[in-house]
Amino acid sequence: MENIRVYSHSACLSKENGDGHPERKERLESIMDSLRSLDTLNIDFKEAPLAEYKDINRVHPQSYLDEIFEMIPDEGLVGVEKEPYADTLLCQNSKEAILRACGAGIGASLDLMSGNFKRLFCAIRPPGHHAETTRVNGFCFINNAAVAARYLQSQFDINRVAIIDFDVHHGNGTQEIFYNDVSVLYGSIHQHPLFPGTGMESEKGAGNIFNAPIDSGTSSEDFLRIFNEKILKNVDKFKPEVILISAGFDAHKRDPLAAINLDSEDYFLLTQAIVEIADRHSSGRVISFLEGGYDLLALSESIEAHFKGLSL
Repeated sequence: MENIRVYSHSACLSKENGDGHPERKERLESIMDSLRSLDTLNIDFKEAPLAEYKDINRVHPQSYLDEIFEMIPDEGLVGVEKEPYADTLLCQNSKEAILRACGAGIGASLDLMSGNFKRLFCAIRPPGHHAETTRVNGFCFINNAAVAARYLQSQFDINRVAIIDFDVHHGNGTQEIFYNDVSVLYGSIHQHPLFPGTGMESEKGAGNIFNAPIDSGTSSEDFLRIFNEKILKNVDKFKPEVILISAGFDAHKRDPLAAINLDSEDYFLLTQAIVEIADRHSSGRVISFLEGGYDLLALSESIEAHFKGLSL
């Protein structure tokens, strides 16, 4: 059984989005409560460091970060996006939350490459996979997985990184950042049509982008089959040296923002299949990043299943 290190920080709980917003601090509280109760697994907890600008700037220019942080209000909430998706918000505590969420991936990368841990999870908010190079989108400001991928490539002898995204929403930000970069494979399975409206199979980048759009109402059986055929087979051929996961749990049948029919235990099967590829090609090295998942019970159960898969 592999030990798993979890990076998180209390600052990620201080990011407010207002009453009724689906991306709320209770998501992270539910996750951390579940993980602390998993006494059958070997889980270690560590505070996420603050990300440094020089590391973020490999993905996002400083002018973009300055623009975001200059908008942070002294009180209340400020919307960053324009209509119709004006639900990505800043509060007075946003800066530290954003930098800790990104810093979790940097800390996890250091642990991974030092050999201390093969499996790591970033229990963070705000999430990241919708953030494009210079565009805030879908509750996301910094693309946490993308920054970690660039950090691994720049600081260590890593040439091939795979980012596997099973959030129910397409990771338009991750795709945009790596669209013409053959050193990074991006594979996403997601409901379509659904926000953000990207992620068609025809979007192939430089042959490194693999999208598997699925219909509303897709069953567990079909989801797992398509995930294997359209995503995992291509990851296996790519032979990544490190695998990063954009782990959204909103394809669960209970989730209020989508209409896919996964059960909690399906996240064990998804993760198990990813870990098998990591063991084959990546020396077992996997970092998972929390993205979506908005039903608290489904999120708690799915995280437990995900961790059982990571521990293999």
